[in-house]
Amino acid sequence: MDSSIDTADPAAAATPAQPPEHIAAILTGAEELARRAIIEFSGETVGAYLGAGLEDDAAATHRFLATLPGYQGWQWAVVVAAAPAAGQATVSEVVLVPGPTALLAPPWVPWDQRVRPGDLGPGDLLAPQADDPRLVPGFLATGDPLIDDTALEVGFGRLRVLGAFGRDDAAQRWHDGDRGPEAPMARATKRVCKDCGFMVPLAGALGAMFGVCCNEMSVDGQVVDFLFGCGAHSDTPAAPGTGSPAYEPYDDGVFEVIEVVPEAADVAVAETPEPEAAIDEILVEPETEQAAAEVTVERLAGEAATPVAPEAETPEAPES
Repeated sequence: MDSSIDTADPAAAATPAQPPEHIAAILTGAEELARRAIIEFSGETVGAYLGAGLEDDAAATHRFLATLPGYQGWQWAVVVAAAPAAGQATVSEVVLVPGPTALLAPPWVPWDQRVRPGDLGPGDLLAPQADDPRLVPGFLATGDPLIDDTALEVGFGRLRVLGAFGRDDAAQRWHDGDRGPEAPMARATKRVCKDCGFMVPLAGALGAMFGVCCNEMSVDGQVVDFLFGCGAHSDTPAAPGTGSPAYEPYDDGVFEVIEVVPEAADVAVAETPEPEAAIDEILVEPETEQAAAEVTVERLAGEAATPVAPEAETPEAPES
């Protein structure tokens, strides 16, 4: 329960003049009179009594909790008055006031100040104020040489153009915004947009401090301060040890792997030589070759020394 008698308005009032003791007793003792006034005014919507306070030497305010639906934390305030010679108090007014915990609407904002940056949508119309200090008539010099010289050369200008105050206001807003040097992203890197290849400077006087980011991986298409920076700077070196190897990869998905099982008839079982026979063969191999050569020479010599018998003549058959 809200037992405080303070209102949401913390404005301190001047110290009230103190009434005589008998008048103060009449004013502070009018609790039932104040409760009946609330019931008469709003029905059974009065809650616990919170207390009374003197307003001046002839008036006091009695406060009660309000039990109206939707008015959580609000209070009934009943002002009673008594003249110096009066024998009883009278009700001056009954009002419903917010208490310290009351749910209040936000402060009222004039209609011409309610549109905030980002509220403009497709199809919306938003005219500048008639006395907008950012704009000056087009026939006046703006202070920007690029604009003034171009308008003079062409022979015409816009109805209103951005003046020096408007440029300074925009520059300060951009400098202090999310694309300025104090932005969290800018403070997390040592490289700045001023020497980035993706930044295109603005034309005119604002080009001395600002440009447009053209890196789609960063703040593409947005105005950035020259001292703003990000991790996608054009001079950011590649991390070592990254990337693909220095050869062309192949796609193993284009190959069809087939397991070939050999048939039993095609398998030749090789006889494994005995270890000792293999050693003997290795040891006598040179000697065996020499003996074979000698046997071949002796055989050839014997064939040459053996006489060849003449072939027997076959007798011819007698003529009949």
